Amino acid sequence: MELAFPHDVHTHTLYSDGSGSVWENLENAVAAGIEVLGISDHIHYLEPKPFNAYVREIKRISENVPLVLLAGIEANIEENGPDITSWQAGKLDYVIASVHRWVKTPEEYLELVKLALLDEDVGIIGHFGASFSYVGLPSQEELEEVLNIAEANGKAFEISSHYRVPDPEFMRECIRRGIKLTFASDAHTPREVGRVGWSERIFRKAGGKKEDLFFGWLL
Repeated sequence: MELAFPHDVHTHTLYSDGSGSVWENLENAVAAGIEVLGISDHIHYLEPKPFNAYVREIKRISENVPLVLLAGIEANIEENGPDITSWQAGKLDYVIASVHRWVKTPEEYLELVKLALLDEDVGIIGHFGASFSYVGLPSQEELEEVLNIAEANGKAFEISSHYRVPDPEFMRECIRRGIKLTFASDAHTPREVGRVGWSERIFRKAGGKKEDLFFGWLL
């Protein structure tokens, strides 16, 4: 399937729990027809020295490649907020923040997400709703509150082909409100890079256009 909006900004490498190098992810992205590729390794693998090397390598490789290569990160949303500093965020092109900790209720999950939506260093919420399959669905009122905070703070949500979230109605509401969206494979191997077909199909089904994408200006 040829993508109308060929981008994938959630991929992992050997710098965290991925199995390939930045270059291998890039090669597979080119083969898949991706025009904007983001490397977004898990922040907790990157202490200060590896973090600097990580950013330097992505920036160096990005100078002469046939696509836009971005240096991102995936931060964890903890009880006191995303585990990223403003210094780190300032070195990056974008920051994804995701809930990875175990939660017991949808309310607990949403409280964590709201912390990230209020964090000025975060741009994108990763795989929103991936926990709902085991904790249950939040109320419409609770989702409205999340959307209100996202809209007020200019945050985006990713459309995860790996987790197949968020649901179409949530996406339609994002589009209606002008809340931006991104495509994400959540690739942990090079061959998975660019597998964002589900993201695009559900985005277009929800009525999405290029101007509704966080990185649409680069496509």
